Amino acid sequence: MSRVDVKKTYKLYIGGKFPRSESGRSYEVYAAPTGRGKTATPRFLANAAQGSRKDGRDAVTAARAAQPGWAGATAYNRGQVLYRVAEVMESRRPQLVQEVRDAEGLTPAAAEAVVSQAIDRWVWYAGWSDKYVQILGGLNPVAGPYFNISASEPTGVVAVLAPQESSLLGLVSVIAPVIVSGNTVVVVTSAERPLPAITLAECLATSDVPGGVVNIVTGRAAEIAPWLASHRDVNAIDLTGAAGAEGVDWAALEEASADNLKRVLRPGGDGAEAVEPDWSATPDLSRLTAFLETKTVWHPKGR
Repeated sequence: MSRVDVKKTYKLYIGGKFPRSESGRSYEVYAAPTGRGKTATPRFLANAAQGSRKDGRDAVTAARAAQPGWAGATAYNRGQVLYRVAEVMESRRPQLVQEVRDAEGLTPAAAEAVVSQAIDRWVWYAGWSDKYVQILGGLNPVAGPYFNISASEPTGVVAVLAPQESSLLGLVSVIAPVIVSGNTVVVVTSAERPLPAITLAECLATSDVPGGVVNIVTGRAAEIAPWLASHRDVNAIDLTGAAGAEGVDWAALEEASADNLKRVLRPGGDGAEAVEPDWSATPDLSRLTAFLETKTVWHPKGR
């Protein structure tokens, strides 16, 4: 018996909920070409919400409201919560594999490997939740009868332009290091490859991550990113996804961010030659430390 396919129209993920774009717009998402020559007729996958600058502002509001509570959780608790996300991702492995295949035009084996790396990467960052402060902080020598202690603290609300090519592994690699330390995040997804990001949002929504800690906006980075860069309630911005994003001038975004003293993580390369990193490489703590502040405390020594 023939039947009609049930094609989804996906929504945004803001404040732990899945609202439609306030603009009412959506756009079609197609599978990446595969095979020799890659000239086959594009295969329709779904409709995705086309987020607007108002959606971006709503996401910032949700992220700001969630940040004190998330930062105030114990490091051990944040690690447990993030590990739970990996468990949910593992349970949805077949869906993630198919979506990565569709998004990136990979073979089944290659997509399996990417999903495994993404889940492992999430677990890796979760494991740092109660360790990075010890590694990055310490007792400082001073000329006087004082203890001088430096400790890392989250920056606050971070805007992230997700990688354009790596729909899941790259996405995990930019979100996990931001939130593990107590920051909250507003993510603008890859416009052409948004479906793995939406499934990740569903994993977050069905785990223990508080609403507003991660907010995911699908749509065009060129439309949304300038408003995040100039938003005075955003403390930092990761411009990694500006590499390859249509119509995005990351230097202009950096200039807009400087006006309100944001921390800025630049994309790789230079100018128009900006490129995505090799996400398969073993990570270090640089993406975590990029969105940390160092607080130094003085305390007199007793006799």
